Amino acid sequence: EELRAFDQRVKKIIPQRRLEYVTELKIDGLAVALVYENGIFVRGATRGDGVTGEEITSNLRTVKAIPLKLFGKDLPSRVEVYGEVYMKKSDFKNLNEERIKNGENLFANPRNAAAGSVRQLDPRITAQRHLDTFIYRATFPEGNKFNTHMEALNYLKKIGFKINPHIKLCQDIEEAINYYQKWIEKKEELDYEIDGMVVKVNSLSMREELGSTTRNPRWAIAYKFPAQQMNTIVKDIKLQVGSTGAITPVAELEPVTISGSVVKRATLHNEDEIRRKDIRIGDTVLIQKAGEVIPEVVRVIKEERTGKEIEFNMPTQCPVCGAKVFRPEGEVVFRCINPTCPDQVRGRIRHYASRDAMDIEGLGPAVIDQLVEKKLIRNISDLYFFKRDDLISLERMAEKSADNLLKAIEE
Repeated sequence: EELRAFDQRVKKIIPQRRLEYVTELKIDGLAVALVYENGIFVRGATRGDGVTGEEITSNLRTVKAIPLKLFGKDLPSRVEVYGEVYMKKSDFKNLNEERIKNGENLFANPRNAAAGSVRQLDPRITAQRHLDTFIYRATFPEGNKFNTHMEALNYLKKIGFKINPHIKLCQDIEEAINYYQKWIEKKEELDYEIDGMVVKVNSLSMREELGSTTRNPRWAIAYKFPAQQMNTIVKDIKLQVGSTGAITPVAELEPVTISGSVVKRATLHNEDEIRRKDIRIGDTVLIQKAGEVIPEVVRVIKEERTGKEIEFNMPTQCPVCGAKVFRPEGEVVFRCINPTCPDQVRGRIRHYASRDAMDIEGLGPAVIDQLVEKKLIRNISDLYFFKRDDLISLERMAEKSADNLLKAIEE
């Protein structure tokens, strides 16, 4: 209905005109803007017009699908193109398997992996990540010589850009809707993530007439796919203690495949949420991936209850350290009062060592877990008092790795 409403809005502004729509897969990647001058790639950024945003030109030069030089004669003196950098599902799987071996933090999904890879300080690391790109739009500051979006895309493909092969020209909105519904079923066949479709008016002159609102163009609409849902069983409810002491209940599930990945657990957020949804151990529940990423319990299938289900109650003691648990007034979470609780220490050190903070290479989850278990580290300052022998005593920590980690901490 939302797509039909979009069609009606367009027809209201430009009535009695033949409308064609271009329907494109919505790639779940990182939006980038690329600038070419006289056919040469000169600048790239994470968003905006190639001037604003985070400049990542050196890293984007390592992405094979981004041409450093365009083909053909009579190239425009300047062209700005927009696209999505993404990581294939197969490459994402291989990358996380490698990170497990190295004791490093895992990427949550291919989009996060692509974003993290393209923002590396060292372009050589970006080059190793096998990133790919689809281009979906261009602007020509000297003036646009095309009548339609499809003409522009065909030209971009001709001069060297990678265009998604599943773009379809539709003669009316019903054809676009049918194409959208087809991809709800087919999207798992692709080796890259898509989270919906974008429907655009094909005529560039009509786009000029339609204009834009303060936020979005009136000639295009992005339409997400419905979240895939599956039934499964809550085998248990475990508790996780975060870096601030917040205790989060997590449902341990009978494994089920959703959106191409196996889901074994889902966050239950807090005790109030468990009570509101009346979730019990042993329940059959309907789960989905929120935003196609985070698994969540939608509701309990109460007609499947046998009477053997067990109600869950939050503990009075921390499940990790045994300290007292309390719920601060006005909050929905319970907290462990012990700042030296091992899981709190792990969480704080992981954040401190992460790419978003100090970016300490080699200090991954497996190493941090061992350091906490051996009581070699109780707070962040302990990182700077390590002895070489302390690190070498850790499992799978060679002398060279220990030296590299000490150097990374010093830097």
